[in-house]
Amino acid sequence: MGKIFYLIGPSASGKDRLLGELKARFPQLRTMIMYTTRPLRSGEVPDEVYHFITREQFEAEEAAGRVIESRTYQTVYGPWTYATLDDGAIDLEKHSYLMAGTLESYAQTLEYYGADHVVPLYIEVEPGLRLFRALARERTQAEPKYAEMCRRFLADEEDFAPEKQAAFHFPRKYANIDFETCLNELAETIEKEMQ
Repeated sequence: MGKIFYLIGPSASGKDRLLGELKARFPQLRTMIMYTTRPLRSGEVPDEVYHFITREQFEAEEAAGRVIESRTYQTVYGPWTYATLDDGAIDLEKHSYLMAGTLESYAQTLEYYGADHVVPLYIEVEPGLRLFRALARERTQAEPKYAEMCRRFLADEEDFAPEKQAAFHFPRKYANIDFETCLNELAETIEKEMQ
């Protein structure tokens, strides 16, 4: 039976980059592309990191009962929803997967698939370093959205508060101070879990 290796962390913790490198190291692991109603960022390719859908399309999926997990953020640009849909892409009878998300998305995925199938990989980064990284990333955008970046950072401080993390009893956390060290530690855990 397959497993879902779930990278959990706030924005600018390095989840997407780590996910990409782990995907290269473990080509046998499949990735689940999430859905979002937020606009495409400069440099993003549709259906590569996210499937971009409209609010109406998301609501139709929700009405059809195909939402595994979802969360909606009230941004300075209006509500943006991120979701994992049961679109037939996950088959734990045949494959294992790499996914990334928030505590909330992890909790819903854990509830949907069960603890035997979901392996948490919690990424930690000191808040000041996360803010520095978020600002550096935002500066690369054709039209930087600094207000939204700040809102997201402050929301993550609340969403990833220590007491919320503690509720999950994560067996281990991975500090992403040095990218290669963090990547190697994550890879070691995945290798052990796959044996």
